[in-house]
Amino acid sequence: MKIDILTLFPNLFTNFLTESIMKRAQDKKLIKINVINFRDYTPLNNGQVDDTPYGGGPGMVIRCEPIFACLDEIKTKDSYVIMLSPSGQTFNQARAVKLSKKKHIILLCGRYEGFDERIKTLVDLELSIGDFVLTGGEVPAMAVVDAITRLIPGVINEESLVSESFTDHLLDYPTYTKPSEYRGLKVPEVLLSGDHAKIAEYRQKAQLKQTKANRPDIMESENE
Repeated sequence: MKIDILTLFPNLFTNFLTESIMKRAQDKKLIKINVINFRDYTPLNNGQVDDTPYGGGPGMVIRCEPIFACLDEIKTKDSYVIMLSPSGQTFNQARAVKLSKKKHIILLCGRYEGFDERIKTLVDLELSIGDFVLTGGEVPAMAVVDAITRLIPGVINEESLVSESFTDHLLDYPTYTKPSEYRGLKVPEVLLSGDHAKIAEYRQKAQLKQTKANRPDIMESENE
């Protein structure tokens, strides 16, 4: 898979892309990620990419030209263009799974008061990572890239993916490691029993309990 990230602040991605799983996935050539400064595509001599909104209002709006010009150069028939926006559809695990099967994803990171509306004519999907506003689309882009990358075959152990949160509309079960007791806090006896059937039963019940307490909406969505 190939991912192109369009941003005005490419340095924000330096550590994110050169550490841990993201680095290993690229080193193994399972994914190719390019960070593109779309300021390089502005037709204005001063490097300007934004301007005041027609009709008045606060802030500045990203102009059409640099985004159109950049996409003219990098977009192909396999490209899927995503705009990170607070007004987009909510990103979730199911959508991450679908996106992980794309050949080429282009992420548009906004700033200021957002994009000129005409840029949306080039976009296949608007995505939001939650009901809150950030200073730009870079953090959401990192979240989307991370969620997608770890689903690509070979990036992480497939067994780990099976039991994760949001699988089968449930949160993950609680996990413990050594020591078996610390400051009076004990690991549940069933996990020390070696009885795999009882452990599986315990974990399933724990998933249901945790999901009902913290995210009942996930379970409700399964029945819609």
